[in-house]
Amino acid sequence: MRTAIVLGAIVLMEACAKVPITGRRQMNLVNEGTLMGMATGEYQKFLGENKVLPASDPRSKMVSTIGRKIADAATKFLADNNASDRVANFEWEFNTVDDPTVNAWCMPGGKVVVYTGILPVTQNETALAVVMGHEIAHAIARHGNERMSQGLALQLGGVGLEVAMGQNPSQTENLLLQSFGIGSQLGMLAYSRKHESEADKMGLVFMAMAGYDPREAPKFWERMSAGGGAAPPEILSTHPSDATRMRDLEAFMNEALKYYKP
Repeated sequence: MRTAIVLGAIVLMEACAKVPITGRRQMNLVNEGTLMGMATGEYQKFLGENKVLPASDPRSKMVSTIGRKIADAATKFLADNNASDRVANFEWEFNTVDDPTVNAWCMPGGKVVVYTGILPVTQNETALAVVMGHEIAHAIARHGNERMSQGLALQLGGVGLEVAMGQNPSQTENLLLQSFGIGSQLGMLAYSRKHESEADKMGLVFMAMAGYDPREAPKFWERMSAGGGAAPPEILSTHPSDATRMRDLEAFMNEALKYYKP
């Protein structure tokens, strides 16, 4: 019994880590390597089922260029702060899909997708950097791992990822997609809002280091708010309310600007 308790304590200590920039302690119970492997499979499946713009398309070039700059900046930030393990084995990949949905996401391992539907809202490269910095931050902060860990506990009885895949492959696959922000459930909403706010702050730093002015962020989110119709109450949304987001962005802006070198 004592040995089991000690081993359990060691596992919990190893699973606990601090998120870069915010310093929030998090619990990741899913093996990150396993999760990245699953994410890569889902990413390739998604690309095969959707219209991916060719690399020669100007929109695709823009997404790739911005993505690479931000990924390089984030990698440098992590190296400078003894947190390179956050992107260990990442293989960054940036694709743009021809889809009118206003959306973008990043899977564990650095697999990024931007939908063409968000480009009329971003309007310029700096605003697109806001979006991509935010999504890249999700992956670096391992928010998908946190959500997957919580989902396994809430929806699948706390079994391990490998067991869940064997017993409930379809439900586990759906949970994996939810963990990347593609869908949500009420039991996970408060957790998701925390992740969104954290990704906002981290994204500002990463985009600033990449040479993009973080002061574009409030302008972009204002455009998102204006074009998004009636928003649901914050308690029923996976994102912070518009007012909360603007206030938090402005409060963090001076810190982000310390990293901005035009």
